[in-house]
Amino acid sequence: MHCPNPVREKLCGENCRTKRSRRAQLMSELASKIQGARHSPGPAEMLEVAPNVHWARIPLAGKLNHINVWLLQDADGFTLVDTGMNTQEARDAWGALMAQMPNGMRIKRVIVTHLHPDHVGLAGWLMESGAEEFWMTRTEYHTCQTMISHAEDDQTPDDFRAFQIAAGWSDDAIQGYLDHYPNYGKRIYRLPRSYRRLEEGQCHQFGGHEWKVIIGSGHSPEHACLYSEKSGLFISGDQVLPGISSNVSVTPLEPNANPMEDWLASLRKLKNEVPDDVLVLPAHQRCFEGLHARIDSLLHSQEQAFNRLRNALLEGPKRVVDLFEVIFGRHINHDHFMIFNLATGEALACLNYLISEGTVGFSVDARGAHWYGLR
Repeated sequence: MHCPNPVREKLCGENCRTKRSRRAQLMSELASKIQGARHSPGPAEMLEVAPNVHWARIPLAGKLNHINVWLLQDADGFTLVDTGMNTQEARDAWGALMAQMPNGMRIKRVIVTHLHPDHVGLAGWLMESGAEEFWMTRTEYHTCQTMISHAEDDQTPDDFRAFQIAAGWSDDAIQGYLDHYPNYGKRIYRLPRSYRRLEEGQCHQFGGHEWKVIIGSGHSPEHACLYSEKSGLFISGDQVLPGISSNVSVTPLEPNANPMEDWLASLRKLKNEVPDDVLVLPAHQRCFEGLHARIDSLLHSQEQAFNRLRNALLEGPKRVVDLFEVIFGRHINHDHFMIFNLATGEALACLNYLISEGTVGFSVDARGAHWYGLR
């Protein structure tokens, strides 16, 4: 906004320089803090990465063996961002962690970035353990409830089986899905019956910092991130991770969806709204700086994947399961069911994106499998 007179213009300039100086000082302090954290937090350890912002880890089964959770400390308790999965190991980790909280403080507020079990799995348990508020976006909350109810079905719906046949799954792979079908519900402790809604643009004071809610999509329907402009902090959840790419999947719940377009648009939105010099606090791996370079790398990698797909389809029609090595660079079979299922969802997300741009179509064979080719 243009200042109407020279005196005010001078004052505005001084104020801007003061704000920049304070931000630069804060960012220097944050950089020193994270560089001083030579190790990731261990069991029952809360590592302070910014004033009143603590990093802890809750164990997960599998190769990705942890989720980062963020505890924002106020005078009367903590606001927690994400929870871990509903397992005994995770509950035990929380018991040990809460025993280490200073001065008998407790978790008073639970914020969940999105509906995946490693993020929402223990929200209900923490609420029953004494937390007073549960926050989530509307679409994530209701979609989560729907998926939990589906997991309680006695058998897999016919349209889910048709989805897997369309992807080219074998009968053995489909049987494996039947065996895993109830797992989503088991990994989430009974979800609270009510919640407080996170919305795009909301501002909240947690841990002495002001946080703005920024919504992303693609990895999940309405993923909440938290950005503190004054403090130079960005809690990214799974929207941006430092060393791995977030899974972007089409699921049987919405087989014709185009989540890849949503995810790419969300990355560009984050680059536009969040400056490069923030300290990023992700849900997995380590804190990092260089948000814009990471976003550029993710966008570039995805475009390369699209190009590999187009080239592969030049050779002739292929099913979803025929494209795993093209997209991911390695063979994936249904013996590793979780990876196989995620690979199916992401390959289909890539194909649906190319269908939406008009370069790819498919035909259906007698079994119901979809064969994709260039138009």
